[in-house]
Amino acid sequence: MPKDVPELLKGTLDLLILKTLEAGPMHGYAIARSIEQATERALQIEEGSLYPALYRMTNRGLLEFEWGRSTGNRRIKSYRLTPNGRKRLKSEQANWCRFTQAVARVLGEQPA
Repeated sequence: MPKDVPELLKGTLDLLILKTLEAGPMHGYAIARSIEQATERALQIEEGSLYPALYRMTNRGLLEFEWGRSTGNRRIKSYRLTPNGRKRLKSEQANWCRFTQAVARVLGEQPA
């Protein structure tokens, strides 16, 4: 990973995946590219981090998947939020807001 790309805090990738899938079902590669695009490439999600997170979140009942075909007729897994995933997203967003506001206060910055 290049020096200028920040590392994700523990649990942040899960929140980013949940938020990305709020828009609708996506396959893994599309999830990673969507996060990169939304962050103007400040965050680059590697396969070695993404797929274990998707697997873990599926096992926890936050995501579900179905097999489909890509435009090139390749077999792909399409992930989507479960009702528990939607609840977790709301909870994690609230936690993230509290966290970033607390850090901003320590840094002497005005929270957005």
